[in-house]
Amino acid sequence: RRWYDRGDLPVQITHRGTANTIAWKVDIEKLDYHHYLPIFFDGIREKEDPYRFLAVEGAHNMLDRGGSKILPVVPQLIIPIKTALNTRDPAVVATTLKVLQKLVLSAEMVGEALVPYYRQILPVFNLFRGSTKNLGDAMDFQQRKRMNLGELIDETLEIFEVHGGEDAFINIKYMIPTYESCVVGG
Repeated sequence: RRWYDRGDLPVQITHRGTANTIAWKVDIEKLDYHHYLPIFFDGIREKEDPYRFLAVEGAHNMLDRGGSKILPVVPQLIIPIKTALNTRDPAVVATTLKVLQKLVLSAEMVGEALVPYYRQILPVFNLFRGSTKNLGDAMDFQQRKRMNLGELIDETLEIFEVHGGEDAFINIKYMIPTYESCVVGG
């Protein structure tokens, strides 16, 4: 929020008819990822627009285009991720989970680089893992928004396990004893 209010971020919102987008003042590939990516990750916990929108879209855009620049920044992202998860606000946790999934899938070895930090990231997963909606035979029309925390956590854990290398399952199981492997023959 402070960075945006001061005008220190190289982004602005482009208002379009159907959806808003971010217009970057600088080419994303030329940005200093060590400086800007942690700032956008720190903003994920914002609840107020335009700050929330800029943080989430900025993080997604940087992860889409970052490639090899993302892996060296992973240790700097842990504290903003942990802070966002520790808000324990369902909307913030859901957004953080989606960004975590994108982070792991964004570049080679990022999933393995996160394994040592599972002890800081996963405790909040345990709190919300069981919070799925039991609708009986009713239909959940909000599933397209992917806001069901229990399902998002399971998806994220599966991505962590598949992309986290050989030690991922053991570390997940240590933090979340009820987790069962999604890898066949694992």
